[in-house]
Amino acid sequence: MDTQNLNRRRFLRQSFAFSAAALWASRNGLAATPKIDHDAAELLMLGDWGYLDPAAQKVVAKGMADYTLKEKLKPQALLMLGDNWYEALEGGVDSDRWRTGFEEMYPRSVFDCTAYALLGNHDYQYFPESKVDAELAYAKKGHSRWTMPAKWYSFEFPKKNPLITFIALDSNMPHPIAPNKDGSRNRNFTLTEAERVEQLSWLENELKKKRTTPFTIVIAHHPVYSDGPHGDHAMLIRDWDPLFKQYGVHAYFAGHDHDLQHLEFEGHPTTHFLSGGGGADLYDLKVNQSDRGPYAQKVHGFSRLSVTKKKLTLQHLDGDGRLLHAIEKTPEGKMTVLG
Repeated sequence: MDTQNLNRRRFLRQSFAFSAAALWASRNGLAATPKIDHDAAELLMLGDWGYLDPAAQKVVAKGMADYTLKEKLKPQALLMLGDNWYEALEGGVDSDRWRTGFEEMYPRSVFDCTAYALLGNHDYQYFPESKVDAELAYAKKGHSRWTMPAKWYSFEFPKKNPLITFIALDSNMPHPIAPNKDGSRNRNFTLTEAERVEQLSWLENELKKKRTTPFTIVIAHHPVYSDGPHGDHAMLIRDWDPLFKQYGVHAYFAGHDHDLQHLEFEGHPTTHFLSGGGGADLYDLKVNQSDRGPYAQKVHGFSRLSVTKKKLTLQHLDGDGRLLHAIEKTPEGKMTVLG
């Protein structure tokens, strides 16, 4: 690790004073059940879910459905945080994986709501055709809950009397991609440099708009900061993070590292909440949560958001729907760890 990155890590280490009890509970997979107002709007989220071997995905999806029914939730949205399809999506928009891996995996009978989707790095792979094109085209068919109007877009939640402005971004930043050893085209691709610049300008214009919602949240696949193996994202730190600070973004949701995380930084208005445990193989964490946290765990699972005018409540749950970690945040930016 070079000196610049080391200094950045030291500077960004969280300095919030959590109680010993809360920290112990967080490390041991325990959390106090938060009190949710009966009129709160609800959504569930997960990332890195469309693995070719669906065994773990099925466990998390069933746990999420069972939890929803047990808690008598009526989610008004799902957030699908990218890496929607690993490996080949044979048939593209007509692939049977849409039925087995999305429509039936997260059944309308339980999740009768819009599913807002983002593009992850595995979506940006040719097998041999573009899965990005297929995912955009599937949304345009209009017969599904699957919603992806563009590579980046915004929406308000809930649709009636909205409380959150969501800004959905494409975090697949351009970088050199060498051809395969035999000279053929590498199957990986990303945004172009022109698209990166266009999206960045669009993001700032969106953040400048006068808000009627008490909360603003940005969502994308890659984390800006992560204690997992992918680490902090230099280009997102350069391009996006200053805007989050300038415009007081309340939270940033991502996946990519296959775990569940929650990071806070001194003087930073944005809660970084990572939900990458939707079904892909799990990753070892690289930063101890005693150094930077308050929470990170190598575990399959999903996350829940509950929101009223007065507070945002976020929860991480494991694949069986057991509560692992919970926080609250006010429109003014006060964040409280519940466990």
